[in-house]
Amino acid sequence: MGNFLAGRVVAVTGAGRGIGRAVALAAAAEGAKVVVNDHGVSVDGGSPTSEVAEAVVKEIEAAGGDAVAVADDISTMAGGLRVVDTAVSSYGRLDGVVCVAGILRERMLFNMTEQEWDPVVATHLKGTFTVFRAASAVMRAQRSGTLIGFTSGNHQGSVAQANYSAAKGGIISLVRSAALGLHKYGVTANAVAPVARTRMSAGVPTELAEIGEPEDVAAFVVYLLSDAARDAEVTGQVYTVAGPKIAVWAQPRELRAAYAAEGSWTPEAIAQALPGSVGVDPMPMLARLTAMEAAARAGERPNA
Repeated sequence: MGNFLAGRVVAVTGAGRGIGRAVALAAAAEGAKVVVNDHGVSVDGGSPTSEVAEAVVKEIEAAGGDAVAVADDISTMAGGLRVVDTAVSSYGRLDGVVCVAGILRERMLFNMTEQEWDPVVATHLKGTFTVFRAASAVMRAQRSGTLIGFTSGNHQGSVAQANYSAAKGGIISLVRSAALGLHKYGVTANAVAPVARTRMSAGVPTELAEIGEPEDVAAFVVYLLSDAARDAEVTGQVYTVAGPKIAVWAQPRELRAAYAAEGSWTPEAIAQALPGSVGVDPMPMLARLTAMEAAARAGERPNA
């Protein structure tokens, strides 16, 4: 057992398997008391069972740690509140929440149904909000705490996961909003975009050039939960973790601007001015998609 998080209380959603489980185990191994949340569903969100969360608690206890299971569905306000309330009632405080829980329902946008859109957005985006909402109230009163959301490189866009990509983009904006709104209360908020071998990544139809294990991501999350990250004033950031690679994403900003000569624009004036002055910001995912489609036509497995 280490002591990087000694005395801390951390709640982790989606902690029954994959990255969430690795985070829960790593936090416990570094001295944190852990609330293990997992609704116990399959990749598409079906067949819930509480056994997966309880199994991780047993692993933590067997290693000498302290943990408690919560099997609630965090896509509901009651479920998110239950996670936070369990931390406070069991351990008296809450120092960090890590929102990993997520599901997939793939479909092309023009075929996607409401039943494929709503549960994905509810689990990823609303599920992060429900836990952040409840946790931030506790952390504001404590004047300390860490919120960590899980996003994806797919926030740039996706061919067959518009629901997932939209939710992951929303999580980034939620994290930045939390960082701004809670800064004066001593609360930090960051997002992690993992690339790791999990149930979800197993279905990716491309060869991922950079990929690691859940434990790689867990080590980074433990850092974000620690005093070391707080002392470095890490907040409002989005990080990719892919095996040995750690990368930070740029903050959104305007690239170029043009102003109308007469104080207002006409469509004709925009058509003349826009290409040469404002232009476009090339979309990397579109270029990659073109290359992947060419590889597929050649009978090769595309590289992502």
